[in-house]
Amino acid sequence: MKEPAFEQLLKLEMEMATFTADWLHCDQLSNYVARMVSHDRRDPLRHSNLLSSALNELLEMSFRSDVQDGELVFGFYRHQHVERIELSFPCPSQQQRHYTEVVDSLKDGNKLAGYVEIIADETAPIEQAVLMGLAVNYDAGIELRSSAADTLTFVVDLPLERLLN
Repeated sequence: MKEPAFEQLLKLEMEMATFTADWLHCDQLSNYVARMVSHDRRDPLRHSNLLSSALNELLEMSFRSDVQDGELVFGFYRHQHVERIELSFPCPSQQQRHYTEVVDSLKDGNKLAGYVEIIADETAPIEQAVLMGLAVNYDAGIELRSSAADTLTFVVDLPLERLLN
């Protein structure tokens, strides 16, 4: 099956040291991007709020990578009613394996039951709750792409317009 052609709406690059210098960068960047790309949606304010929340969760995961070297690269794309986020950031190989296991677990049958179990477990990794939350609450499609050594790329498809109906 041929993947639909996504149109790139914006691309941002930032040094990880600059990005991780302040936790507020996650919120500021997610709000900025959400407002920029939601202006032409049916309900721009609601769309922006949903998108900002999802973006913030992903950016916080990259913030927690605790890597200072390298770049955070953020691409935002759209195809009809689907928003695509491509977020690349430096990530140690052990952490990459963990993310791969979490994303692979999203392919299992009952995501909702797994999500409920994860959010009820205080010892569960926050990244697992975040990714499962996006899959369950936003009906997000999530995959990982290998990039350069020690760089991880999350590709997250969010059908936000469908959620707003």
